Amino acid sequence: MSQSSPQQGRPPCPSRPRRREDLHPARPGADPAGTAPAPGAVRASDAEREAVVERLRVASVEGRLTFEELTVRTEAAYAAVTRGDLERITADLPGMGAPGANPAPPQVKRRFSAVMGDCKERIVGRIDGPLEAVSVMGDVELDLRGAQVPTGEVHVAATAVMGDVKIIVPDGVAVELMGHAFLGDRRVQVREPCPGERIPVVRVTANAFMGDVKIVDDEHHAPMRRAVASWWRDRRSGS
Repeated sequence: MSQSSPQQGRPPCPSRPRRREDLHPARPGADPAGTAPAPGAVRASDAEREAVVERLRVASVEGRLTFEELTVRTEAAYAAVTRGDLERITADLPGMGAPGANPAPPQVKRRFSAVMGDCKERIVGRIDGPLEAVSVMGDVELDLRGAQVPTGEVHVAATAVMGDVKIIVPDGVAVELMGHAFLGDRRVQVREPCPGERIPVVRVTANAFMGDVKIVDDEHHAPMRRAVASWWRDRRSGS
């Protein structure tokens, strides 16, 4: 097993057709003084996108959004082109200042370990502190997609000794990897986020000793399942 850089093999940030008027030029001969567009068709500003991202953060603190929902909607807010796009992202959320929803119960168990065995956990509680994953000649799989993360950040200490630790995160999060590897491997397989955007973060301190620590998003966790599900949705929509 060879040590690899956390950035190695990660695809570049995809370009998004937004925030630039020249990506959607007016049609030839269009009358600039014609009928005004509908309110939802007005192009969104950067300030309006940031306001929606802040609203999503507050909704997460109130316990209305899981870690995966927060990440997906934040990414959609930054990719929004019109005000209508932004309104759809928050359509099922109450206005600012509404009474908070009951948050999920706190995640009591913080340490997950496997010694010559397997440990597979899907976190659905509220993460208020750091988590720890330890594998000694075993396998630990920690799924963070269904958790509630009021701060928008998750800290995980992962140790693999002749074993494997796999951490599954939502698509679109930023991953910061620290730690060391000795005759082991530390890998990050997630989409590279665009710089300058306030997105949820997973910080992992990974130490691998003749073992592997891997952080993957949903896209890399089960690519075959996602491909089949996409094919089935396309087939149903075309029928």
